[in-house]
Amino acid sequence: MSWPGTFKMAECGASGSGSSGDSLDKSITLPPDEIFRNLENAKRFAIDIGGSLTKLAYYSTVQHKVAKVRSFDHSGKDTERDHEPPYEISVQEEITARLHFIKFENTYIEACLDFIKDHLVNTETKVIQATGGGAYKFKDLIEEKLRLKVDKEDVMTCLIKGCNFVLKNIPHEAFVYQKDSDPEFRFQTNHPHIFPYLLVNIGSGVSIVKVETEDRFEWVGGSSIGGGTFWGLGALLTKTKKFDELLHLASRGQHSNVDMLVRDVYGGAHQTLGLSGNLIASSFGKSATADQEFSKEDMAKSLLHMISNDIGQLACLHARLHSLDRVYFGGFFIRGHPVTMRTITYSINFFSKGEVQALFLRHEGYLGAIGAFLKGAEQDNPNQYSWGENYAGSSGLMSTSPELGPAQRARSGTFDLLEMDRLERPLVNLPLLLDPPSYVPDTVDLTDDALARKYWLTCFEEALDGVVKRAVASQPDSVDAAERAEKFRQKYWNKLQTLRQQPFAYGTLTVRSLLDTREHCLNEFNFPDPYSKVKQRENGVALRCFPGVVRSLDTLGWEERQLALVKGLLAGNVFDWGAKAVSEPWLVDSYSEWLQRLKGPPHKCALIFADNSGIDIILGVFPFVRELLLRGTEVILACNSGPALNDVTHSESLIVAERIAGMDPVVHSALREERLLLVQTGSSSPCLDLSRLDKGLAALVRERGADLVVIEGMGRAVHTNYHAALCCESLKLAVIKNAWLAERLGGRLFSVIFKYEVPAE
Repeated sequence: MSWPGTFKMAECGASGSGSSGDSLDKSITLPPDEIFRNLENAKRFAIDIGGSLTKLAYYSTVQHKVAKVRSFDHSGKDTERDHEPPYEISVQEEITARLHFIKFENTYIEACLDFIKDHLVNTETKVIQATGGGAYKFKDLIEEKLRLKVDKEDVMTCLIKGCNFVLKNIPHEAFVYQKDSDPEFRFQTNHPHIFPYLLVNIGSGVSIVKVETEDRFEWVGGSSIGGGTFWGLGALLTKTKKFDELLHLASRGQHSNVDMLVRDVYGGAHQTLGLSGNLIASSFGKSATADQEFSKEDMAKSLLHMISNDIGQLACLHARLHSLDRVYFGGFFIRGHPVTMRTITYSINFFSKGEVQALFLRHEGYLGAIGAFLKGAEQDNPNQYSWGENYAGSSGLMSTSPELGPAQRARSGTFDLLEMDRLERPLVNLPLLLDPPSYVPDTVDLTDDALARKYWLTCFEEALDGVVKRAVASQPDSVDAAERAEKFRQKYWNKLQTLRQQPFAYGTLTVRSLLDTREHCLNEFNFPDPYSKVKQRENGVALRCFPGVVRSLDTLGWEERQLALVKGLLAGNVFDWGAKAVSEPWLVDSYSEWLQRLKGPPHKCALIFADNSGIDIILGVFPFVRELLLRGTEVILACNSGPALNDVTHSESLIVAERIAGMDPVVHSALREERLLLVQTGSSSPCLDLSRLDKGLAALVRERGADLVVIEGMGRAVHTNYHAALCCESLKLAVIKNAWLAERLGGRLFSVIFKYEVPAE
């Protein structure tokens, strides 16, 4: 097959249920090198070939720019007099690992293999892991084109490995389908313990697998009545040969014209039996007695209900037999089609009386490819790392509306992409979460709240010009900075328009996910830290002020000093608004309870999540830390691993602490004696997800017996964690710098949040 020059990528262009088909033309046409990204640095491959779709997986090394900070050698210099910056900044190249997953129709397989062959440069392997029925059909073609030996992997093993991987690494991977909701997807918080669960894979038939651990699972049941049955019987009944066309027919059908319902059998007496008159008593029951022709639509709908109900009842029986309440559905029968998810969900709810939930996966189409890749990469132990979805390079979940005709749906995008970046250390729950399974980081769900969604999407659109200018200004010596910044603008703008149409594209839409998507897009075009120079300047100014602030605080009486320390934290948190913040009303005011607690015994260890560079970290956080140290409390100061906005990074905090230690004996001795420990959070976000923190930080919290958590800043304490319940004392401090959010919380712009919480006994 000849290469078409450009392909349409599924950038969530398909409109949601009930939308007009016009938005389908918004699918993005991309050249092949933007689909098979970074192919020249691909190291290892896997492929999953089904009856109609191919899923390709490969691992590549990605070279990108990072901003590094390094302390100057100040020996013999009076830096306060010289007004030198506190450290130097250099932009360096860094290599990280990325997983690429691409889904496309089998009709493109030969052209895709040709393109891959022409662009392979640095592959490290002579083997390609393959799974799926097509692994046999296309084996010779793959080996001929890629000159790689095909190593076939067990389909079920690959599915399970892929399912475990996405459940562990992608927050909001699983969702329930609610047909009358807007939007129809309701994402679930990732459970910290994913096992055990039931996986129901609906392909040609049905396989039901109980998964107990990473490597232990067993086939517990199945059925020959599955997707192939629907397709085959549907073709016989309607003369329609294509699966998607059958679903399209079913979406327009009325099954009660063909099915015999309970009310047809019992009349009004069904109420005395406690049954709904609309229940199906006999699938296709009316066709035996009615002297009429039935429409293709009605027969397809009846058939869909019959098979879905059978699968749902079977899944419920196995779930109850094995005492499992989590059942994930996958396979080509599902494929994100609302009409199939709707019928499966109804069946599960009916037969389990609401005790078992039907759960679907955003990336269920990739499970086999992911599993095959993991099988081939076992020597590298990919499970020792955590991985994060790269929103800049991923298509996101589409709502494939059944109301759209198959021809329209085909235009919605030929290629679907998922990219995942390797994080250098594993991420785990904060041990101090009161109930990890119920923890939800985000305060407002923009997927659910249409007014909030419209406001925040507009906010991010209006802020885009400023972000572009900041990005260009951060690299004055770069000849192509303006060009790259414009590409960033276009990509992020497209993402925002996608999210207006499909707010569920990347899971639950929140302010945090909008911020993270922006950071991913900035990194995509090599703007690793647009605020680096601003932070350097602000840190230098604040460091010169530090000795005077500490001297001033030390002259105050004890109670007056405690209030001044809190006001310093709040004022510094506003970054460029200064002390004006604390003159506004305190919207949440637990200060008197906090002061009373300080009159008691000292805390054993405080974990503090810092926010901004400059005034905040140096004149707000460090004086507060110093006071805790003087009380006899150990302190763990946690800062971002990577840059985000003007937030202080771990590497910057090390230099700041070193400079402060040179001016203050309290901080100096605490660092030397390891009573003050500076650690990284594992995050590069302006917000904070306490379920995905650096494993080393979690271990330190346990080891030191932390009994106080301090979270400061609007992103970490208001947009996220405002309702977070901890099993120890906590302080959440912020100044509301957004008028809309202040009003939503019942306050005014620059209102203060000072939330001191003590867990119930």
